[in-house]
Amino acid sequence: MPEHAELRELETTIGALRDQIVGAETEASDVTRELVKAEGDVDQVRARAGRDQQRLDAGQVSSPKELEGLQHEIATLARRQNDLEDVVLEVMERLESAQSRQAELTAQREQAEARVAALTASRDRTTVEIDNEVTTLRQQRDTQAGRIDADLVTLYEKIRAQQAGIGAAELRQRRCSGCRLELNNVEIGQLRAADDDEVMRCDECRRILIRTSESGL
Repeated sequence: MPEHAELRELETTIGALRDQIVGAETEASDVTRELVKAEGDVDQVRARAGRDQQRLDAGQVSSPKELEGLQHEIATLARRQNDLEDVVLEVMERLESAQSRQAELTAQREQAEARVAALTASRDRTTVEIDNEVTTLRQQRDTQAGRIDADLVTLYEKIRAQQAGIGAAELRQRRCSGCRLELNNVEIGQLRAADDDEVMRCDECRRILIRTSESGL
């Protein structure tokens, strides 16, 4: 996958992960408040049961009816405490799940962000390398252009502007590499008869033809 396409996909993924993380954080916060309340309910029941037990142990209740009522309340509070502790455990499990989900999403986001950083650094290095190469090629081109007849350079630049940036094309096996068309026998004859330093052009695309040993002349 090209780097720019992967970067776009990663940015989309990171955006979605951030939204999911916010959702997980909100859920964890809500469940935390629920846990605090559930634990508070357990503490209240435990405290009340403790006070009742202290009264019972201290013999502060003499009436049989009151004693029976106190014992019944202690038993009821014990059952209530067990139920509330089950609620606390269930809430704790949900909190652990929400926190685990949050941690997993955060790790995925950090991994994606690290990949983005790596791709961005690679892209920037490549851009610098290309810019340096372009600068070097331009310097070489300027140096070489300075050794060529000015009129020929002007002609080349004019053709290059008209032909999608390509002002000259190699003639290879009787075919112009610019327009990809094969030259006819008359054109080949003209090229054979021309001096080596004579500027010859393709009759079809009008690019300057570069003749080599592979031209088929």
